[in-house]
Amino acid sequence: MAQCKQDPARSDKADNERERGYLPIENYGMIGNMRTVAMSGTDGSIDFFCYPKFDSPSIFARILDQHKGGHFHIFPLGESRHKQQYLPNSNILQTRFLSDQGVVHITDFMPVPARERHRKPLLHWLNRVVECKRGTYKVRLECYPAFDYARAKHTTEIVTGERTGNFETNSDGSHTAPGPTVVFKSDCGLEMDLRHIIYCSQTPLGIDVTDPKVSCAEKGSAVDEPVIEWTVEHRPNMTGPGVWAEVELKEGQRISLAFREKPKEDKSADKDADPCFTNELMENLLKQTFNYWIKWISQSKFTGRWREVVHRSALALKLMTYEPTGAVVAAPTFGMPESIGGERNWDYRYTWIRDSAFTIYALVRIGLTEEAEGFMNFIEARCQELTPEGGLQVMYTIDGKHELPETSLDHLEGYRKSKPVRIGNGAYDHLQLDIYGELLDSIYLYNKYRAPVSYDTWCQVRRLVNYVVNNWEKPDMSIWEVRGVKKHFTYSKVMCWVALDRGLRLADKRSLPCPDRNKWLETRDKIYEAVMTEGWSKKRQCFIQCFEDHKNPCLDASVLIMPLSFFISPSDPRMISTLKQIMMPPEQGKCGLLANNLVYRYDRSLFDDGLDETQEGTFSMCKLTAPEGPGQKPVASCTFWLVEALTRAGRQHPDLLERAIVMFEQMIAYGNHLTLFSEEIAGSGESLGNFPQAFTHIAMMSAAFNLDRALSGGGAAM
Repeated sequence: MAQCKQDPARSDKADNERERGYLPIENYGMIGNMRTVAMSGTDGSIDFFCYPKFDSPSIFARILDQHKGGHFHIFPLGESRHKQQYLPNSNILQTRFLSDQGVVHITDFMPVPARERHRKPLLHWLNRVVECKRGTYKVRLECYPAFDYARAKHTTEIVTGERTGNFETNSDGSHTAPGPTVVFKSDCGLEMDLRHIIYCSQTPLGIDVTDPKVSCAEKGSAVDEPVIEWTVEHRPNMTGPGVWAEVELKEGQRISLAFREKPKEDKSADKDADPCFTNELMENLLKQTFNYWIKWISQSKFTGRWREVVHRSALALKLMTYEPTGAVVAAPTFGMPESIGGERNWDYRYTWIRDSAFTIYALVRIGLTEEAEGFMNFIEARCQELTPEGGLQVMYTIDGKHELPETSLDHLEGYRKSKPVRIGNGAYDHLQLDIYGELLDSIYLYNKYRAPVSYDTWCQVRRLVNYVVNNWEKPDMSIWEVRGVKKHFTYSKVMCWVALDRGLRLADKRSLPCPDRNKWLETRDKIYEAVMTEGWSKKRQCFIQCFEDHKNPCLDASVLIMPLSFFISPSDPRMISTLKQIMMPPEQGKCGLLANNLVYRYDRSLFDDGLDETQEGTFSMCKLTAPEGPGQKPVASCTFWLVEALTRAGRQHPDLLERAIVMFEQMIAYGNHLTLFSEEIAGSGESLGNFPQAFTHIAMMSAAFNLDRALSGGGAAM
């Protein structure tokens, strides 16, 4: 066994790209298996990984604490440039390091079985393949786990087996050699191991590498074999030791690594769940995973403009689905700040009814309907456990649990010292009446594009619509999840109208029994009149945030949902006037929401959302720039929604369509190098908040779909 010791050549010193120990948020790519994800940086470091599920405790979380969080880093020693991209039409991530001396590729993926009826068990592995493509490259490998959000202690042991160091000659003359296994055993009951196997394309000369009498060193010397000698090291502030090694790779040499939960020693266990670790296995897993993603995205029917961007967003959304239940997470990360140094650091690893419904809408519109069925199953299960008042919760865990108690991980310093780092989410018991509109809209689309809703589902729909009938007049906390205040938000009233409208449409299109039809019609009309009177400001000539706002009317970008949800014609004079107000700059007393073609969520000088006064970014369906002047704070907004609203109005107002095109193209540029979008964008253009954000990709896909349709001469799509 290697001995524990301190090593001066550490990755945080080797990497000059990490500002104060942290990569920019936009410098990460995402891999996953529809159970969880890992975030891999452009410098080759996996800095975020919760296992085995999205909302499980983290094993790697250096993105939230550079010293304690844990990481799995592979990087070149010496100067190099890096490029990162996905393999085409897949969620397999490749990071390339290039220098005059050589080129090294790191391929990161989590295996997904082939899309077959009787497919093999899912291997919950985190796989990394390091391959030298040209020249010679010396690389360093580090694996420092930090179990249970860096709270649980662990031990580290290096174990050799019968196959360790023994060469396996392949039919093509190449050969492989498995290395020792590193075992990490935590106090929280989780035991992980790290295995690797070395592949060389050269044919060994002058020595029989299959002879057990020949030492590993002699074999390695004979075939110029790279050897990984792990060193166990305990770093300050870590809850247990990790391992590191340095190895020189030459062209044609490859190291395949798998980080996985150590299988239980059960002879009756399925062998497919713990296959023999070979080079052939790793190659097959990569090929199988690539084929899975190719076949999945090939089902898309979208062939219009911005196809690559739309498909990348669809692939990202697919990674954020939890396949066992059909739930969709709002984002796969937690604790990422909406403002550097601020307290708006939320946990988004749960399923919001709103976000999930919008996700299904986005996927269904381009022909990817399988996920809609999974989400419908999730909703039907939740409808069996409604609240005492007969409603749904705002959010659930991905397993459908109701309680998400919010706590702080005070031992973590937070991304660039943004504290507190929260897990759980205190908004789970909020009253947000808008969720019924988004949900009913997704059910309506499921019925239209996937399969007719069942009678049992229709009975649940009737219960939900009747809940809206009985509760729509209540104040709530709405889409922005304000804390400590309830108001009559215009957005919520509009979405209550949508719930009733889609319920009535379903009943009519399917001739379904609707004993409360007259009450639904009456309530739908009543809500409409309320929005057009109480939600309209004669003073500002626009729709406003709350019914209570008439004295000091507050403009809110969420009203952009009105033409998108078919509540109002996009060319209605009131909507056009509202668009003009939103597109005014926030500075110089004009009180608009648009700056540099980016839209603010609302004016925080006129509305207290119950949180700190630090500057925040935006929801990246939504973007932000920081306005100047007293009382102005950067806030979230809906630029993609504005693009779509302008697009829909463009049939009667061509100048607005031209504006939409420019804004959309500019918005795409705010995605990162992989076209992944964060929750928010700072005034400097820096990504903020949990990353990547489902809402962003949803709004982008919808805007692209309708903009392409408009440019092709078609009307707005529902």
